[in-house]
Amino acid sequence: MKRLFILIVTFSCLLSSSVFAERIKDVATVAGIRANHLVGYGLVVGLDGSGDSSASFTDDSMRNMLEQLGITLPPGANLPIKNVAAVSLSAELPPFTKPGQKIDVNVSSIGNSKNLRGGTLLMAPLKGADGQIYAIAQGNLVVIGLNAGGQDGSSVTINIPTGGLIPNGATVEREVPTSFTHGNSITLDLFRPDFTTAHRLAETINDTMGLGTAQAIDAASVKVSAPTDLSQKVSYLSMLENLTFNPGTAAAKIVVNARTGTVVIGQNVIVQPAAVTHGNLTVTITNDPTISQPPAFSNGQTAIVPNSNVDVTATNKGAFLFNLGVTLDEVVRAINDIGATPAELVAILEALKAAGSLNAELIII
Repeated sequence: MKRLFILIVTFSCLLSSSVFAERIKDVATVAGIRANHLVGYGLVVGLDGSGDSSASFTDDSMRNMLEQLGITLPPGANLPIKNVAAVSLSAELPPFTKPGQKIDVNVSSIGNSKNLRGGTLLMAPLKGADGQIYAIAQGNLVVIGLNAGGQDGSSVTINIPTGGLIPNGATVEREVPTSFTHGNSITLDLFRPDFTTAHRLAETINDTMGLGTAQAIDAASVKVSAPTDLSQKVSYLSMLENLTFNPGTAAAKIVVNARTGTVVIGQNVIVQPAAVTHGNLTVTITNDPTISQPPAFSNGQTAIVPNSNVDVTATNKGAFLFNLGVTLDEVVRAINDIGATPAELVAILEALKAAGSLNAELIII
């Protein structure tokens, strides 16, 4: 019988509080300081015949680019675009990135190009959600995927050859303004909203910086007074983000991956008194037809008479009892002792949840 792979997740409250104290920078971020997504459109040239073969917008893009470079094509002239591919560009602009710095660019084919390996992206603007140009991209693509085919139609493809990366392929032209430079306060946003964590975070800052410095706004945000001078604010935040405190423990949860048999059980999971019977019911139906022969000289006909057999087998793996105050170890031991499969485990946990004997949130993925 397939056994389950059980992962037990224990939290900081199991050990000494000083060992698992978290830094503020590891559980929260300053509101308004975030990355911004950029997007663009461009042309990749230099492909070995693996470019777009019949994309009209690639042809139009090539004509527009050549006209901007001062090259006028005769009307109706056909452009060989098999070495050119139209691509979409995407990048992430980190906060506080200054003009002149470099960022990576992702390149993806949007036509019918089969392979971007060996291509070069021509100069293309990257725009933000406001339509402004924040970076200019250009450079040689790094493509991990490849494909190869034979004349008989056979082909081999490894990874995705229609997408690539240009490391440091875009130069930042414009800085994104942030709210960090304004006001006499900052707001810390927790990665995992929790009222206990927000309360303890505010308490830790007040104990270190002085009463009234921090105030928990809700389960996700803590407002902190800060200097208005930028140099002082940077030093202040440097000290603030390295303060340590004990976050609140996570809510009781059980996560079950029924496909792989992986189970993650939180430390706060409690099973109330319950009796569980675990067994399988198997119904087997077999057909064993018989042939009926008519008596001699009766002018009858041979007939096939259906004969069905139904067999019901119940395999009972017994019952087990969860008493009051069951520990996490006992829950895991009981699950392993009965040899439950992933599907059977899900059924047991759902039954316990429906009966009100399981305090945890059950998440099945």
